[in-house]
Amino acid sequence: MGNRGMEDLIPLINKLQDAFSSIGQSCNLDLPQIAVVGGQSAGKSSVLENFVGRDFLPRGSGIVTRRPLVLQLINSKSEHAEFLHCKSRKFVDFEEVRAEIEAETDRITGSNKGISPVPINLCVYSPNVLNLTLIDLPGMTKVAVGDQPVDIEHQIRDMLLQFITKESCLILAVTPANMDLANSDALKIAKEVDPQGLRTIGVITKLDLMDEGTDARDILENKLLPLRRGYIGVVNRSQKDIDGRKDISAALAAERKFFLSHPAYRHIAEHMGTPHLQKTLNQQLTNHIRDTLPALRSKMQSQLLSLEKEVEEHKSFRPDDPNRKTKALLQMVQQFGVDFEKCIEGSGDQVDTSNLSGGAKINRIFHERFPYELVRMEFDEKELRKEISYAIKNIHGVRTGLFTPDLAFEAIVKKQIIKLKGPCLKCIDLVIQELINTFRQCTDKLTSYPRLREETERIVTTHVRDRESKTKDQVLLLIDIELSYINTNHEDFIGFANAQTRSASNATKKRVMPNQVIRRGWLTINISIMKGGSKDYWFVLTAESLSWYKDEEEKEKKYMLPLDNLNLRDVEKGFMSSKHVFAIFNTEQRNVYKDLRQIELGCDTQEDVDSWKASLLRAGVHPEKSQGDGDETMTSGDSVSMDPQLERQVETIRNLVDSYIGIVNKSIRDFMPKTIMHLMINSAKNFIHAELLAYLYEDQNSLMEESPEQAQRRDEMLKMYQALKEALVIIGDISTSTISAPLPPPVNNDWLAKEPSPPTASRAAATAAPPPVRPPVARGPAAGGPPLPLNPSPAFGVPSIPSRPGPPGAYGLPADPGAAQRMPSRPARIPPVIPGRRPPAAPTRPTIIRSSEPSLLD
Repeated sequence: MGNRGMEDLIPLINKLQDAFSSIGQSCNLDLPQIAVVGGQSAGKSSVLENFVGRDFLPRGSGIVTRRPLVLQLINSKSEHAEFLHCKSRKFVDFEEVRAEIEAETDRITGSNKGISPVPINLCVYSPNVLNLTLIDLPGMTKVAVGDQPVDIEHQIRDMLLQFITKESCLILAVTPANMDLANSDALKIAKEVDPQGLRTIGVITKLDLMDEGTDARDILENKLLPLRRGYIGVVNRSQKDIDGRKDISAALAAERKFFLSHPAYRHIAEHMGTPHLQKTLNQQLTNHIRDTLPALRSKMQSQLLSLEKEVEEHKSFRPDDPNRKTKALLQMVQQFGVDFEKCIEGSGDQVDTSNLSGGAKINRIFHERFPYELVRMEFDEKELRKEISYAIKNIHGVRTGLFTPDLAFEAIVKKQIIKLKGPCLKCIDLVIQELINTFRQCTDKLTSYPRLREETERIVTTHVRDRESKTKDQVLLLIDIELSYINTNHEDFIGFANAQTRSASNATKKRVMPNQVIRRGWLTINISIMKGGSKDYWFVLTAESLSWYKDEEEKEKKYMLPLDNLNLRDVEKGFMSSKHVFAIFNTEQRNVYKDLRQIELGCDTQEDVDSWKASLLRAGVHPEKSQGDGDETMTSGDSVSMDPQLERQVETIRNLVDSYIGIVNKSIRDFMPKTIMHLMINSAKNFIHAELLAYLYEDQNSLMEESPEQAQRRDEMLKMYQALKEALVIIGDISTSTISAPLPPPVNNDWLAKEPSPPTASRAAATAAPPPVRPPVARGPAAGGPPLPLNPSPAFGVPSIPSRPGPPGAYGLPADPGAAQRMPSRPARIPPVIPGRRPPAAPTRPTIIRSSEPSLLD
């Protein structure tokens, strides 16, 4: 090729192929390769075995190749085989290679006829091969047989497309000669992914099995279905030869004899056969690699840069070094503390824009979920008035009270304060759950040391659980403190003097700012399919109404719902629904929207539901109250015969209770976040920074043992780094000015419509006729003739034809290189002063790389 470095290209790609296969998909580089495609029993396996000169591929009926086989042929003095999955073993007996392929196939796919895209990497060293890398793919099939899946055809097709759709992959389309070329599955699928024919090489097998009187001359001369890279014919061993263990070297000699003696092929015999196919593939793969080197080098350089930082940490890694373990433990505990503090307190660097952090979720619990839980347990109006009435009557006893008793107020207030314990304890539980989730999120960086991660989570969680009991005790103590003394002298307490006017102020309180917008956002209205199905709308909540629009521009209003007499109701999530749902209904049993008694609103997450409920509470839409049975226990006389004085006393105490409970709720809502932050969250931060390392340090040797996955990942990453560096060094030594044969120009198929080729069966007489006076080569490349040989030998007993110009050569071809340059098949090299005595060359050019160029074998 003019540069010694070019011979290293295919081994270089082999090294990269092995490195990338061992690490899976972590390095996404599309390496130049040749994929062998064809139908079942097309002869793909025989072609590969002829390359190696050994029987080593599984044989049988149906799908035999059920996993891609990455076959790397390397020219070497000794002959043996190696598998990537067991590199420590060298196979000298190729029968064992076949058995290992079958065993490795069954290991992934099972013993049935299923397939798998996981490749098997096989490397064959032999003095009889040229450097070459091919991928043997399963043969295409039409019908599932046996226990194959019914969609086996689509599975195989999808697998083939995974390889041949890559621009860096050459396609070796194998078609048997005893099959109509127009029905070739290999050429059909190659045409789909490579319509310009830039990457497709045609191989015609089983030429010796064609019906007597027929031949494939038009195909091999690239006339019938032209390919830019042309066709090469081969003759494989028959099934009888394989069963009889016919030596492959004898088969290659028979193949050579077949082409030299066959009247239809002997004029192109030098460009047919397995040795020429192997040489051509070596040249074309090498040239293809050279063409893709710039893009491949760029990808490898970017991949190398991304690995350098991580490699720097592992270059001097020694697993058993105690100093390394101590340093790593200290760094990881410190990093864990920093990450936890960032998640809780917030951070300006590396902000997560896709999910809420632990601190943001805890904030929502404090200021949305907890207030909502407090409002949910607000007293029921009827039940409260009944309790106040009973309290007043019981306090008066047999006497008729002239004044409103204080004890009734205190009894009702204390009963309502006790109910606050439930929401407070629930708030603590929600915060603890978020803390534990935050711990687990922050320990993701400890995955390399599974025992350290497990122990860290256990110690920190135990500490939080210990603080949980203290926090709950403190919260219950705060509630007990509220119960211990009812401060009626509080500055916000309305007192008896103002209790009578409280009802009027409540009626006007909500309408102070009627146009205030409380919340905007998207919600889904769940409507039955018969009525149009669920739709998303843009909702706007104000102090007086709930409106929804078509989109965020708020131009097209769909509906406006007044908030009067509306309540919230929890709705269970549907079986097939991914939305979290709540409902709005009218307490007076009226339709809320059109003919619906309630409308169900859906959100993507439960947090959004809670946030919307809290916003609706601010607008005065309260949760549904479970009506007790107390009303039924009152006699009809009690419900209607309350005297006016008692009614005034009940209303007064009702207003007093409402005022004082509002003060208590305000105090609890203020102290709950402070108590939880002090006793739980800040305590957890201090524990992580000050004490966690001491708990872990005692058992650092066992805790700092790496996981097998991490050790394997580090080794693979270092191998990848070295492979990339070595590849870049080799690529850097290769001269970009190395001479190689250019890709043939596009094939012009227009002439096929004007001069259709005769059927294969009708060419028997033509093949028996003597060669024409001017063969297709002499008429120019428009006929799609075969490529010119480098050193044509004299014809096998055929005299030279004197009518051809220049010294006679084999079959009338020029014997000297200068004559080849004067041929019209290279119009770009014809000097402009030479008159065009012959018609100009059509776009069709020899499809095999011209052997007149230097090659690896020169």
